[in-house]
Amino acid sequence: MKIIHTLSEMNAEILKHKPHKQIGFVPTMGALHRGHISLLEASQAQNQLTVVSIFVNPTQFNNSSDLQKYPRTPEKDLEMLRKSGCDIVFMPNENEMYPQPDNRIFDLQNLDKVMEGKHRPGHFNGVAQIVTKLFEAVPAHSAYFGLKDFQQLAVIKQLVEMLKIPIQIVACPIIRENNGLAMSSRNELLTFEQRAQAGIIFQTLTQIKQFWGKKTISQLEDWAIQTINANKLFNVEYFEIVNSRTLEKADFEQIDDGITACTAVFASQVRLIDNVQILN
Repeated sequence: MKIIHTLSEMNAEILKHKPHKQIGFVPTMGALHRGHISLLEASQAQNQLTVVSIFVNPTQFNNSSDLQKYPRTPEKDLEMLRKSGCDIVFMPNENEMYPQPDNRIFDLQNLDKVMEGKHRPGHFNGVAQIVTKLFEAVPAHSAYFGLKDFQQLAVIKQLVEMLKIPIQIVACPIIRENNGLAMSSRNELLTFEQRAQAGIIFQTLTQIKQFWGKKTISQLEDWAIQTINANKLFNVEYFEIVNSRTLEKADFEQIDDGITACTAVFASQVRLIDNVQILN
């Protein structure tokens, strides 16, 4: 497994292999878990060479304390990737990725204004900044992202289409813990009790399917918020049922794009996100 730290070396390495190998790319912020490894395995199944990047991107954090608390486990990450057969790891530092401030502002067609974007202003512009930098450094054929970050995936697809970046975006299923909690690097920050009871988030999301068509969308959202908040360990920041493509509030009459229920929940200071597709 090759470890690369600079943009120039990473780019040169990819261009050396690209003419005769299919290349997959898995961007991560480290603190790897089984969900990340599933993205690596998806890439390995479809490509002859896979690159995983590890970089905690500061421009997508609108809360400096959240950035400082974000788990960093580089030695463990490298060992996991080595055991999983990763070919190349790209581990730049902040000066490498941002030698000067990135002042670019992206028009993300309102995808960045709702849900996560509404509660984390500037977050998706920061995502767009780092993703464009990474896609330039690692001009792979395909890039793999988990559906846990449902809104981020929509933003990245929009970005790639808008900028005509020649890369295929592959969405991969959410990997869950035994109680249904979506795997996340932030789960490491939960107490034992919080982690044990956090399955209520997924349980509530899946129950929306059972009630679909029996209540209004607003009633479904209110019921879900009350259900999760009834557990004193958790506090819902938002619970929204949206059009899967536009991320606008869902409408019983407009279901061609699919319907997805999305939520962000605080367990003390730890913020957990999850989603379930209600209609394809």
